[in-house]
Amino acid sequence: MAGPWQPRLLALLGDPVAHSLSPVMQNAAFQATGLPYVYIAARVEASRFPEAVEALRLLGARGANVTAPHKEQAARTAHWLAPEAARAGTVNTLVFEGDRILGYNTDGPAFCRAVAEGAHTELAGRRVLLLGAGGAARAVAMAVAERGVAAMTVANRTLPRGQELARHVAMAAGVPVRAHAWPEDRSQWADLLAGHDLVVQATSAGAAGPWERLPYQVLPPEALVADLAYAPGGTPFLRAAARAGYRVLPGEWMLLYQGAEAFRLWTGVEAPLETMKAALAGAGLFLGNGDGRSPGGGGPAGSR
Repeated sequence: MAGPWQPRLLALLGDPVAHSLSPVMQNAAFQATGLPYVYIAARVEASRFPEAVEALRLLGARGANVTAPHKEQAARTAHWLAPEAARAGTVNTLVFEGDRILGYNTDGPAFCRAVAEGAHTELAGRRVLLLGAGGAARAVAMAVAERGVAAMTVANRTLPRGQELARHVAMAAGVPVRAHAWPEDRSQWADLLAGHDLVVQATSAGAAGPWERLPYQVLPPEALVADLAYAPGGTPFLRAAARAGYRVLPGEWMLLYQGAEAFRLWTGVEAPLETMKAALAGAGLFLGNGDGRSPGGGGPAGSR
């Protein structure tokens, strides 16, 4: 058991994790609150994920965050799932209670809070285009559907996976959802983007995506463009959208809010948001001025 001289362990499990700023953010929060925890990032291969979770539990850890590609496996590993995790079928936060592993998903609620507080935008009535169908995409799809969006389109490189998510969300939330094949050229991208006023990039494509070539101008003027990923100076996806004149929501807002909720689940204490924001700023991430635009109209500052 951890003693007063030995901080209790928390970990981020994923592959890769070297890029993650969660340790910077969470350790700053623990230091500010004087709570005896230390947070590390651990690269874990998919085949070793259950072993890694059990090793943490046996070492007396309090829990873990889970990132790609383990979120769906984490849902199968947990002994109990919170309602939002059960609906999404994915877990991004584990809490160890004795011999039990509790599974939560803070991604969806964090994204919804980011839209409200980072872009001052209502989700109700929005026509959503979701790019991707992985673990984070599933959580976000369910969360926004439950908040009254008008319709949703899921585009994924593997169409059957996108179709499965579309059916799941439509049945669970009663929202019209269609699956769309991944576009192959500019004209197909224009057809896909048209008519949507919230576009969410939830793939792992990063800089390898076709983002610079997208015809953003077909979006309505009031559209909000969001990325679940983050990067100093903004992701290529958001930089291109900002240059086209659209409001953008960088992934650091979701990083902040999902981390704050995980902090509360582990400690029972409300997270020090300003401290966490300052830690991210020190690492080169700018959370913007809360209006969905980057300062001065330039590129935005842009997974755990």
